[in-house]
Amino acid sequence: MRIRLLGGLEVTSPDDRQVRFTTRKTSLLFAALVLAGRRGHRRDQLSELFWPGRADGQARNSLRQALVDIRRSFPPGEHATTYIDGDQDSVALIVDPDQTDISIFDLKLQSDRPSDLAIAADLYRGEMLAGEALADGMDEWFGPHQNKYEQKAQQLVERLSLALSQPGSPEETACEGLAERLLASDPTAEAAHRALMRIHTLRGHENAALRQFELCKALLKRHLGAEPEAQTTALAASLQAGKAGDLPLTAPKANAATGPKPPAPSVSTPLHDRPSVAVLPFQNLSGDPEQEYFADGIVEDITIALAQFRHLYVIARNSSFTYKGKAVDIKQVGRELGVRYVVEGSVRRTGDRLRIAGQLIDASTGAHLWADRFDGTLADVFDLQDQVAASIVGAITPKVEEAEIERAKRKPTESLDAYDYYLRGLAAFDRTITNRSSLEEALRLFMQAIERDPEFAVAYARAARCYATRKSNGWMIDRAQETGEATRLARRAVELGWDDAIALSYGGYVLGYVSGDLDASAACIERALVLNPHLAAAVGVSSWIKICSGEPEAAIEHASLAMRLSPFDPRLFAWQFNVGLAHFCAGRYDEAAAWAGKSMRHQPNYPSAMRVAAAGLAKAGRIAEAREMVARLCAFDPTLRISNLAEILPPFRRPDDRDRYIEALRIGGLPD
Repeated sequence: MRIRLLGGLEVTSPDDRQVRFTTRKTSLLFAALVLAGRRGHRRDQLSELFWPGRADGQARNSLRQALVDIRRSFPPGEHATTYIDGDQDSVALIVDPDQTDISIFDLKLQSDRPSDLAIAADLYRGEMLAGEALADGMDEWFGPHQNKYEQKAQQLVERLSLALSQPGSPEETACEGLAERLLASDPTAEAAHRALMRIHTLRGHENAALRQFELCKALLKRHLGAEPEAQTTALAASLQAGKAGDLPLTAPKANAATGPKPPAPSVSTPLHDRPSVAVLPFQNLSGDPEQEYFADGIVEDITIALAQFRHLYVIARNSSFTYKGKAVDIKQVGRELGVRYVVEGSVRRTGDRLRIAGQLIDASTGAHLWADRFDGTLADVFDLQDQVAASIVGAITPKVEEAEIERAKRKPTESLDAYDYYLRGLAAFDRTITNRSSLEEALRLFMQAIERDPEFAVAYARAARCYATRKSNGWMIDRAQETGEATRLARRAVELGWDDAIALSYGGYVLGYVSGDLDASAACIERALVLNPHLAAAVGVSSWIKICSGEPEAAIEHASLAMRLSPFDPRLFAWQFNVGLAHFCAGRYDEAAAWAGKSMRHQPNYPSAMRVAAAGLAKAGRIAEAREMVARLCAFDPTLRISNLAEILPPFRRPDDRDRYIEALRIGGLPD
């Protein structure tokens, strides 16, 4: 049994025969399920992606037929290792990780042994799903996966070439093959050019290595109008100076011409208790020294913005800039600066166009956690600088949080401290806010964090947030007692965290929603935005404040900004709900229902979104659909009635917003 996605889709059945699916869409559906792993996908998302434009029933029927096609090749059974699993809402492909090339590739990348890296290099036969024609919409689905594995392959070819110690080894052959495959698809891939330069040098062919550099330089000029990166130029300079013996090293020696030497790692700097990050100088690949200020300005903005996150320890710009103009080893940077994460990037100018690339790297493993690029024009150079800084910060913080949660999970239970309890609480809370046991677990973990650190402001805020979810879902048992406890926790969060934007965001939200003090809530959110205007959570909560205050257009603007700042955030569904509720308050009922539907696709059985969807459908005259949604809502919360609806509604300042909302749910069939 073998499933290959890298270099094109190739599937071999357990009886060692080539699997041919009936249609191209079935093949791509199979690939999407492989990539999703055991978490699977929601059926409505798959139907919408693969059969857009069809009625919901027709699309779901097409999905069922495609799944039947897959089951023919992989029937379920007692001894089956690959099979379709799922229910009415979701579907997953259960497959042994040892049978998929991407799983083995990822596993081997975690190793430092050249033999394992060589196996990974051989597995990368080319771009993921190469040769598969992706229809409109599917490229947005598969594109991030394709980009991620291409970036991993470029990281791999660099690492493997630096690990080569003697010519003629299997590792050298694997590295050379990977470099050539990368250049076949992207002739400007400098990591592959550098790998071939090192291989030529290892074989004693310095002239061939220099010719490879000249080829790299010519291709960059032709395709991008740019010069090679500093690391590539430094490698060529070492060759020309006759320092071939030093080539496998990652960074040349510093001298008076290159600037100050980075801090010597004479003593290993211990990592900080909280996640720590350094933003390295961005490379100016434009061949234009005038763009140097722009690259430095971006780094300055990103460093300042990241420093506003109280849970991050950010290395000062002066320390990071000791690496300016030098080829660096990320693991070495992590050790020397004592950080877990490193941000690096580049600026490239072609004509009047600018391209800025950024990436987040785990300094302990060298693994890429996130990467993206941004394009703009010179005319808007400073606006672009602000946009890039905000986007990078917005994308990085959730990724750091995810990585820290995984780190906490690996920590032995008996040695947990307050921050690890907090991270585990986050993992439980983000699992699903519609699972009561998960919410109780999250609250318990946050309270354990508070017990170990009574001044842990953001833990108080997150614990208070659990009570807000209990209220929204109709799970409060003793309303007076739980409201009092939520208020106590929120006020303590704000008191301890008056300079912590995250504590202010969630503590402020609870003061508004649970305690009903909208003025205090707004004051907290305003201060959070002053402290950190790039914090997506604060911007998202501010959209809720605008709704309650009767400013639906501003609410939509703020929610949209939150989604742009952190497009893959676990709280995305909440911001989509905010847009839906704002449209309802503005009298755009079809839009309200549509946005509530988007929210539910990300967070099924989200009662707040169900209520907005039902109200929007009812006011839009789509009564049958509204009644179906109310029935679904009542199945989730059987105790909900018009008479107790006020207990869970937001504190609307405009009576008309509240009255129309309640009336709409009455039209939709919510019992009195």
